[in-house]
Amino acid sequence: MRIIIKWLLSAVALLAVAYLYSGVQVNSFGSALIAAAVIGLLNMIVRPVLVVLTLPVTIVTLGLFLFVINALLFWAASGLLGGFQVSGFVAALIGSLIYSLLGLIIEAALGGLLSKR
Repeated sequence: MRIIIKWLLSAVALLAVAYLYSGVQVNSFGSALIAAAVIGLLNMIVRPVLVVLTLPVTIVTLGLFLFVINALLFWAASGLLGGFQVSGFVAALIGSLIYSLLGLIIEAALGGLLSKR
């Protein structure tokens, strides 16, 4: 149940990113659901490989290169989907930062709600 709730809230967060920042566009809630799932899958499968491969650069930049990895995955998701567009790398960087912040809020809210049960 937690996964479904997080998925739905992540889709809402993606719509919020599109509302807050004009560089990211989402056509519909269905597109946001698919995009949230694709972003989640990319973060689960591709991100660990990229983090290991770019570990020296990440260490040299004191972890700031992880923002670049997040932006690239966000941008890659938009390239795979039709109803989710990101206008460029800078838009992907800003969009992924907003999406990550909203994701932290979602995690905190879900942790507080589901721990009370």
